[in-house]
Amino acid sequence: MTVSFGWGPVEARALARAAACVVVVDVLSFTTAVGVAVEAGTAVHPYRWRDATAAAYADRVGAALAVGRREATPEHPWSLSPAALRAAPAPARLVLPSPNGSTIAAEAGGATVVAASLRNRTAVARWLTDRGYGTAERPLAVVAAGERWPDGSLRPALEDLLGAGAVLAGLAGLAGTGPMTPEATAAATLWSATKDPVAALHGCDSGRELYEYGYPQDVAVAAETDSSTTVPVLVDGAFQEAAA
Repeated sequence: MTVSFGWGPVEARALARAAACVVVVDVLSFTTAVGVAVEAGTAVHPYRWRDATAAAYADRVGAALAVGRREATPEHPWSLSPAALRAAPAPARLVLPSPNGSTIAAEAGGATVVAASLRNRTAVARWLTDRGYGTAERPLAVVAAGERWPDGSLRPALEDLLGAGAVLAGLAGLAGTGPMTPEATAAATLWSATKDPVAALHGCDSGRELYEYGYPQDVAVAAETDSSTTVPVLVDGAFQEAAA
């Protein structure tokens, strides 16, 4: 099998051993936020910890630091909120802490790392296929981030399963992609069988949580399926627009 699918940082590390490329999917909201920022010309440095070390890292790389949604101010508007990032001035560099999506990017080893969401799912599929990923010579792993339970264990998240399935379904429809694992095929089938993925995104646990916290606009941005042609690729520690 040349195209695989898995969940979270632990499986990302395992799959990355045989993968030439790892696609990270964290729809609400890391990879959606990455896409919005990179579209605006910002290089996004993923960082796996939301603590004091993030500020030190941002200083070291000369970047603005994204803070928690509720900590953002008019003077410091950058956070994990895709809607807020869209409205804020675009810094040249941004450190984006995320214990889920950023950690998966860090676990990818020497593989090429791509950030995918519903917004760029077709663009990512085409970019991967054009470069021969998903073949016997260049195996591909698509990893859904999921969320965390209070004890730190993985909580599978529907939005990331749909996002990964959207990329995988796009790959399945393009010539040149090799055979998928049963897990990857199942994720692609779920996407294809979901009659109203936008409604599913708004109604899933993570979507409802963002509504309760007062950030329904972040769900709306994440639901903009195929609205973006940007393909963020991790280069020298930062997600940047893929080279043509």
